[in-house]
Amino acid sequence: MKRMGLIFRSKANKALDRAEDPRETLDYSYQKQLELLQKVRRGVADVATSRKRLELQLTQLQQQSAKYEDQGRKALSLGREDLAREALTRKANMQSQINDLETQYQQLQAEEEKLTLASQRLQAKVDAFRTKKETIKATYTAAQAQTRIAESFSGISEEMGDVGLAIQRAEDKTAQMQARAGAIDELLASGALDDASGLGRKDDIEAELERVAGGSDVELELARMKAELSGGSPSGPAAIEQGKPQQAPQDAHPQDTPRINYNKG
Repeated sequence: MKRMGLIFRSKANKALDRAEDPRETLDYSYQKQLELLQKVRRGVADVATSRKRLELQLTQLQQQSAKYEDQGRKALSLGREDLAREALTRKANMQSQINDLETQYQQLQAEEEKLTLASQRLQAKVDAFRTKKETIKATYTAAQAQTRIAESFSGISEEMGDVGLAIQRAEDKTAQMQARAGAIDELLASGALDDASGLGRKDDIEAELERVAGGSDVELELARMKAELSGGSPSGPAAIEQGKPQQAPQDAHPQDTPRINYNKG
């Protein structure tokens, strides 16, 4: 089972690696950083809002404390010590609330400053990442274009490979058809294959006449060659073929030839 799981994970990782586009990964990372920066900014805004609310409460309490002090002074001026004591007691209780709120205010102010600094640092990192991201994307796009151009020139790209295979198949089929046509022509000329259309078909009489004519031509040529080898002139059919008159035999004498008297009436 472990082996099957390892094989599955390795194949899945390989498939994901082929499908992954670095540009899309960079854009996704940049988007996540922007979302984090937005969360930090919202945190800063929330802390600032809370700080401002405490600041308003402190202002109100301080105003109320000052009012109690004025009331105590006025009561003493009127000889009402009891009212002055009550006013000062309320001022003391309110001062305790003021102290607590001031402590919370200082904490929120420190947290706001801390988050503001973190937001500024994160903003700088996001800006730097954006610049680097765009540079990497441009470099990757240029390298991808150069690779495709090089593959097209070398013929190893998938598209050009398909075109090359199609051309090769077309050339092979063309050569096969040419060879088949030539073979059929040779078979038809030799008579080994009948012409189904009946065009150019020879009957047995015409074939025999052509054979006899071909044999006569061979005999005439043979006689001519024999005469040339013997040093004499060709005679018989060879002489007739060359258009020369047939010579009398060498053993014949002139007196043996009968004379014809053309003056006889």
